[in-house]
Amino acid sequence: MEIRKLDVTEHGSTRPLYEEVFAEDSQGFVDYYYTEKTKDNQIYVIEEDGDIQTMLHLNPYELMVNGNRKDADYIVAVATRKTYRKRGYMGELLRRALRDMYALGRSFTFLMPAAETIYTPYDFRTVYEQERKRCPRKESGTLVLEDGRVCRVSPVEDSEMEELADAANQDLSSAYQVYAYRSGAYYRRIQKEYASEGARLMVYREGEQIIDCRPYIPDGQTEDAAPKIMVRVIDARRLLMSVRLKTLAAVCFQITDPVIEENNRCVVITGTEYSGVMLMDSKPENSEGTLTISALTEFLFGVKTAEELCIEEGVQMTERMKEEMHKIIPLSRLYLNETV
Repeated sequence: MEIRKLDVTEHGSTRPLYEEVFAEDSQGFVDYYYTEKTKDNQIYVIEEDGDIQTMLHLNPYELMVNGNRKDADYIVAVATRKTYRKRGYMGELLRRALRDMYALGRSFTFLMPAAETIYTPYDFRTVYEQERKRCPRKESGTLVLEDGRVCRVSPVEDSEMEELADAANQDLSSAYQVYAYRSGAYYRRIQKEYASEGARLMVYREGEQIIDCRPYIPDGQTEDAAPKIMVRVIDARRLLMSVRLKTLAAVCFQITDPVIEENNRCVVITGTEYSGVMLMDSKPENSEGTLTISALTEFLFGVKTAEELCIEEGVQMTERMKEEMHKIIPLSRLYLNETV
């Protein structure tokens, strides 16, 4: 058994395994994926008996987190050939990828699970359900929106991509703390993704202003109902520095992580609503409690409160720590609707 990160020139060698495991994907989509997405992603594999038996893809995204751009990897196409399953290969690749992401300075990673139970042992937690909205028209015309406004829709043109990205970033920044940053290149790629399955991206205008974009998807094509997104903290210090405070706060606690050794540390959070979080290392004897990396993920993304976390294995907090943790504003307003 050999674990390897492939050179980009080798990415196409994983296509047979992709087509075997993800047989439900259309030929058009697989062509798109291996023409477009594998240009700039990372692929980890396990080779045995002269062939690739397990793979894991990291697709790069630029995310906005509380107004700051951060590189993040979307874990996709995790697959093992049927005859090589239950040997722990997926776990080996996942642990290697998580450690490599830490070395690259990533704050967190995310994925859309086939089943949540596959990834919870690796400290991923569900933080978001995707919002899928369709456009009912495939040609230009008018539509009445859910709020009663009348707008004009039309297939998006290449010349509109930058305008569309600017409008989307403005709207998203006012409503969400975490979302994928839009650019003209982002929408050109999305347009190719939809086109690979006969769909098309439609732009919505009220007067001259772009107010939305949604895909027209042909009848007969179905989408998963509210796909879930799971997140795992990669670098606890980096992510803690990205959150904001409600008021003056000061708390010290221990973090434990079974995979990324560098996260095992005792930290002190101080700061105000004006200064933001200031972070320092401390001695374990000063700790007011312990958070597992999965509990920290749930807390920082607003899934559970401090009180709710205290019933989890490996979590302890003094009453004072609980009070101070309430002063941290979680990253609970997310918009992560990417497919791959």
